[in-house]
Amino acid sequence: YFFRLSKYTEKLKQIIDSEQIKIYPAHRKNEVLQFIEQGLEDISISRSNARAKNWGVPVPKDDSQRMYVWFDAPIGYISATKELFKQKNEPNGWEKYWKDEDSKLVHFIGKDNIVFHTLIFPMLLMAKGDMILPTNVPANEFLNFEGKKFSKSQNWGIFLQDYQKDFPGKTNADILRYALANNLPETKDSDFTWKDFQARNNNELVAIFGNFINRVVVLTNKYYNGIVPTPNEFSEVDENTLAELKAYPAVISSSVERYRFREALGELMNVARLGNKYLADEEPWKVMKDNPERVKTQMYVALQIAAALSVLAEPFLPFTAAKLSKILNLGDLKEHFEGFSKFLKEKNRDAKDIILDKTLGWNDITENSDLIPAGHKIGEAELLF
Repeated sequence: YFFRLSKYTEKLKQIIDSEQIKIYPAHRKNEVLQFIEQGLEDISISRSNARAKNWGVPVPKDDSQRMYVWFDAPIGYISATKELFKQKNEPNGWEKYWKDEDSKLVHFIGKDNIVFHTLIFPMLLMAKGDMILPTNVPANEFLNFEGKKFSKSQNWGIFLQDYQKDFPGKTNADILRYALANNLPETKDSDFTWKDFQARNNNELVAIFGNFINRVVVLTNKYYNGIVPTPNEFSEVDENTLAELKAYPAVISSSVERYRFREALGELMNVARLGNKYLADEEPWKVMKDNPERVKTQMYVALQIAAALSVLAEPFLPFTAAKLSKILNLGDLKEHFEGFSKFLKEKNRDAKDIILDKTLGWNDITENSDLIPAGHKIGEAELLF
């Protein structure tokens, strides 16, 4: 049996050209368009039993044939969703994933699977007629290990159970996530090395992110017994720093929504760099001798950056974000704001702008300069990494 690719070729070319289906990186998009321009032949979607040796999924209504695996496998994405909703006793629930125009279908693939996920499967969905098409296909290149291809048969690579044995604990899981995300082969093949892994931890996570948080928490406990100070008048530097902080949720989310994860992670680290630069330039440990009132404002600003990091880090470093949230006692803020909101309601005042039904979120960073309010007590210093 054959599937008539030729019937849908021109329509698919228009969809890819117009970027209704975005393929990243650009050279992979060009590769797909070249396939189309060369002319796509109709492809066989089954094998005879003799050829398939009775292995595989029988063709409906014809037991003498077996499905070609790469025709059948993408359809498995849909049937798996159907199976899930059967188990949830929602037999039609799968349709909102595969038919609802508000759903977004994204194919995260390696470059060796590009033909199936940018040509064959989209054409199957087009042929079905009532299914959504993928909106994005981030097609990564290959990740190698210490200069060679990963190989199970040659025992060459990193196996997670071994990593967890050698590097136990949740923080070390985040360190691996960080190293891998920084080394994503988005536009060309990349190489994971233990030396780079060590450098990412020591020179970035410890020296930039961890160093900033440690200084903020240590100084807050040293100067104010862990109580967030009430700021005085903001200088131009303070206002510019807080304004820059407010811009980061949009910058990072833009990178994430375009599936540029390395870029997004780099911007997250820029938030920590912003905090380090602010402290290095302002030098509250020196100012404390002559102008302790100014230091209250400096530490207040630094604490806002620390709170923002606990939120912005979560997609990349979830365990670290939770650890930082605990150090800053951000879980207590829910009760703080809910109590304040109750007080305002009792006074017949509008509380909608300050009610938090959860801990801090991305919108709070953009809209609110008071992420950790004065008077809030943070915890003791603890090394993040």
